Amino acid sequence: MTQPADIRREHDAPPTVSLDTLHLLAAALLSAERHWPVIPLTPNTKRPSGHPERACPRTGRCATGHRTPEQRATTDPDLIRAAWANQPYNVGIATGPAGLLVVDLDVPKEEEQEGAPDGATSFQALCERAGQPYPYTYQVRTPSGGRHLYFTAPRGTRLKCSVKRLAPHIDTRAWGGYVVAANSTTPQGAYEVAEAAPVAPLPTWLADLLTASATPAEPPALAPVRDGTKAARTALERECAVIAAASEGGPNGRNSTLHKSACKVARFVAWGHIPRHTVEEAIQAAGESTGLPAAECRTTIRSAMEWILANATPREAA
Repeated sequence: MTQPADIRREHDAPPTVSLDTLHLLAAALLSAERHWPVIPLTPNTKRPSGHPERACPRTGRCATGHRTPEQRATTDPDLIRAAWANQPYNVGIATGPAGLLVVDLDVPKEEEQEGAPDGATSFQALCERAGQPYPYTYQVRTPSGGRHLYFTAPRGTRLKCSVKRLAPHIDTRAWGGYVVAANSTTPQGAYEVAEAAPVAPLPTWLADLLTASATPAEPPALAPVRDGTKAARTALERECAVIAAASEGGPNGRNSTLHKSACKVARFVAWGHIPRHTVEEAIQAAGESTGLPAAECRTTIRSAMEWILANATPREAA
């Protein structure tokens, strides 16, 4: 007896692919069309799929040595379809092989000082100091509220990733790194296109900041404060000493201490007890004396100063 034509046996049914998987596959193929090699990221995470180097079996594709995610990145549509056929992998873009440099503008963590500058604020300050407009380029909004600004990397220069080199909460992704592509999701939310503009070339002034020697210049010497009321001068000198004694990293590290101390002294500026330029020059010198880059110091100080001045109560500002 034959089966009715509209009845299929279970093994005859075509494999089902979720809508999420199809969206992610489309995102991976779109990146490949742009000549941006992609890697699969573990579903709902930012981590590359596959084994880490410490657990490499040295077999198969790693028979001649561990292959990093950057080395495994591909634009081959057949390989991409095969990888995303049954798993809703998030999409990672290998920035170096893609010829990209992506500026990652992050937001402060919950434990950081209230009013700490976010990456967008710090980047805007960098643009203003360089006398340049905020770049118009392709942008992706991250689930945390940050932004990824995409640029084509300059030819002949192999830029590497950086962490806080430009300013607090600003990292860059280039050779040795990757970014999560739009349409990928994590428990925090989705990566979404925020600006569907063409990818702009990396501005020369920004490339110069990323390729400048990391050796800090000789910091200016700390000088006694002569302007302002006695209380304001005492507070400024005390906070400069606190900054100069700060250590590397952590919640009590150099940049965090710089921001906290700048906020404390900024209140005296808001009250009219001491000139703003006096405070900024003294704290800048103290920050640089710890080895912090001058640009990072200026951005942090400016953010702290402007936040306090904008939020001082009428009674305090009187």
